[in-house]
Amino acid sequence: MEIFENERVYDDGDKELDLIAPRAKRAQWRHRRVGPAWVKFGRRVKYLGRDLNAYVEENRVSPSDAA
Repeated sequence: MEIFENERVYDDGDKELDLIAPRAKRAQWRHRRVGPAWVKFGRRVKYLGRDLNAYVEENRVSPSDAA
């Protein structure tokens, strides 16, 4: 499943990332070292599209998997 463009580098301020969580929540996740992988360039936080898609796939819940 590809929700995000795999080859794109997303900035933490990009509105598309709100599909995963609001900006403040992502900051909390980074502090706790949970959530999708990220890259830092100085103070700038970036997300790789392929990492975002991997995170979405890892957190996918299928009703048929419930036991």
